[in-house]
Amino acid sequence: MNTESKMTKQGACPNCESSDAYTLYDDGHGYCFSCEFYKAIEGTDKMVINNTKPAPIQGVVQTNFSTGIYSSIFDRKIKESTAKKYNVLVNQDNNYNISKHIYKYYDSNNSHVANKIRNTNDKEFWAEGSIKDAGLFGQNLFPAGGKYVTLTEGEIDAMSIYQMMGEKWAAVSIKTGAAGAVRDCKASYEYLNKFDNIVICFDNDEAGKKAASKVAQLFEPNKCKIVNLALKDANDYLVANKRVEFSKAWWDAEIYTPAGIVNLANLKNSLYEEDYCETCMYPWDGLNNKTYGMRTGELVTFTAGAGMGKSSITRELMHHILKSTNDNIGVLALEESIKKTAFNIMSVEANARLYIKEIRDQFDKDKLKEWEQATIGTGRFYAFDHFGSIHNDEILNRVQYMAKALDCKWIILDHLSILVSGQEGDDERKSIDVLMTKLRSLVEQTGVGLLLVSHLRRPSGDTGHENGREVTLSHLRGSASIAHLSDCVIALERNQQSTDPILANTTVVRILKNRYTGDTGIATNLVYDNSTGRMTEREPELDSTLNEFEIV
Repeated sequence: MNTESKMTKQGACPNCESSDAYTLYDDGHGYCFSCEFYKAIEGTDKMVINNTKPAPIQGVVQTNFSTGIYSSIFDRKIKESTAKKYNVLVNQDNNYNISKHIYKYYDSNNSHVANKIRNTNDKEFWAEGSIKDAGLFGQNLFPAGGKYVTLTEGEIDAMSIYQMMGEKWAAVSIKTGAAGAVRDCKASYEYLNKFDNIVICFDNDEAGKKAASKVAQLFEPNKCKIVNLALKDANDYLVANKRVEFSKAWWDAEIYTPAGIVNLANLKNSLYEEDYCETCMYPWDGLNNKTYGMRTGELVTFTAGAGMGKSSITRELMHHILKSTNDNIGVLALEESIKKTAFNIMSVEANARLYIKEIRDQFDKDKLKEWEQATIGTGRFYAFDHFGSIHNDEILNRVQYMAKALDCKWIILDHLSILVSGQEGDDERKSIDVLMTKLRSLVEQTGVGLLLVSHLRRPSGDTGHENGREVTLSHLRGSASIAHLSDCVIALERNQQSTDPILANTTVVRILKNRYTGDTGIATNLVYDNSTGRMTEREPELDSTLNEFEIV
């Protein structure tokens, strides 16, 4: 568009018939800011223009953004049809050379929220609107996922790949170059994860290679492939007419595999350096004495029969992690609403059973607000809004999303048994085997601390777990893989039928497996206070009525 011409008249567009969006300039050219119709200067034939109204794009708001025309991007060999596909506009100088590229960005609702503009002369970029609210460039064009998506460092590269690969596969670009690749992909994690394969085609330089590796690590194994380029970037292949060579490099892209095999002799310089993991001590000394706390990168299984205190202990742990760390926490409680989860966490802060409405109603709103702000109001809790059974893959996806996209360091999954509810015998065992293997893999990939709740099977004989029967690893419901793949297995025992009210409310905490220290056996005794809903550690010598238990 001639940037030095002056507006002479504004009125109805001859293309879309908009009443006031069409502007006529003193050099004879015209432009519609509604449909982007462009009228060339009479007598000129140098300009390749689009004088057809483009197909409407849902949610586009363009009136506050720079405008231009559809055109081939000649120096980059981008066809006009490709530019129109990606809704990329250009400006032209007085000599009809392209002076600017205008890349449009859309949010998850397909609303136009930003432009990225590139000067062709000095190659400077700037943005209009809110880039941070936008998805990946081109994301709006391929919303449903598919077999392949190619991820690039720049908009031109995405269009180049789409064009060179026969306009068959999705191609999108990160927003902010190699430095922001991980951040951009985290923000669009769910979108990228819709595709079976993510082909990463970043620039052939050190920054691009490092960024490609870091992005690949965000996703599950075998998900990402990395293209090994001989030229600098994808567009260089298009400009050099090396479509065949690029296609071969694209299909030969190697599945990302992290380095893993080392000679132990090479550890001599780093052997005594601490491996990175976060440790959070348990709220009870007896358990810490045997475990040295809980760590990220570990899978801890809590197991018990009905009414043994599993819910009370998970409440305590969620609140304790909140107060003891600065980490984000993910909660997937499949047998309660997210409101119940919220009140459970607030209850520990309040020393009152706020999850019971009648008790909650005893407090004024200001006090409830105070407890809310101190817990869920921190913004560090993320809960899965779902009740009841759900397919295993969906659970795994949510756990992965919490870990990778939301940076949750600790995740509580309550409980395993509901995921295989309705199955019996070998079917249940096989399902648990598969699920535990995948959960273990997620822990290894993401480094989260996963706290898993699992139920017990009914033991043979007359004495059930509700009568205080000692729990063994063989009582774990469904599969030996629960014990095998867990770093720590902690059983809860309680004699609910005891006539002694203290014993009936005392949970024995028994460690069945402890990979970190090897120390097992009874760790502590926790007494449930019905007035507060809290689980507190009881010193054995304080009450002789605990002699029915093996006291620590």
